[in-house]
Amino acid sequence: MVLERFICEAILNVRTFMEMGGSILWLILFVAVALFALIIERFWFVKMTCPCLMSAWMEEWNRREDKSSWFARQIRQAMISQANILLYRPIPFIRTLTAISPLLGLLGTVIGMIEVFDVVGAGTGNPRAVASGVSRAMITTMAGMVVALAGLFFGTWVRQYVKIETERLSNALRED
Repeated sequence: MVLERFICEAILNVRTFMEMGGSILWLILFVAVALFALIIERFWFVKMTCPCLMSAWMEEWNRREDKSSWFARQIRQAMISQANILLYRPIPFIRTLTAISPLLGLLGTVIGMIEVFDVVGAGTGNPRAVASGVSRAMITTMAGMVVALAGLFFGTWVRQYVKIETERLSNALRED
């Protein structure tokens, strides 16, 4: 009963917040969902799929008798490159979405300020309309910055973790 009430209130508050921010805030929400879906996918890949792939590559490398010839070094480099491609694949998308979110916040700011100037230009002097436009401008700016900061933090963590995993594979595939 209490949980249902809490959930209903939370949904109502989010809905009110989204309505206050306007259509740009919905776009920022979409970018945030896509961004965090990519970040969660990378966490899942690195924690669940990657260890199996790394083990398979290390096992294949350890079965080789020749590990020091030019051909063996090329195979080693191909394994490392393949791991690098698989690990880094969505990172450009993460970086792009992180860069887009503050720009969308800025777009919302501009739209909100246009509303303010329309009200002021009409000469009505309606303080509620002015406050509504300023509120919309600030909400979208804040939302864009929050998404960008979170994306920057988690995106950097993912890039560092991927770099460490690539180096770990490179060290594990030693030449004899």
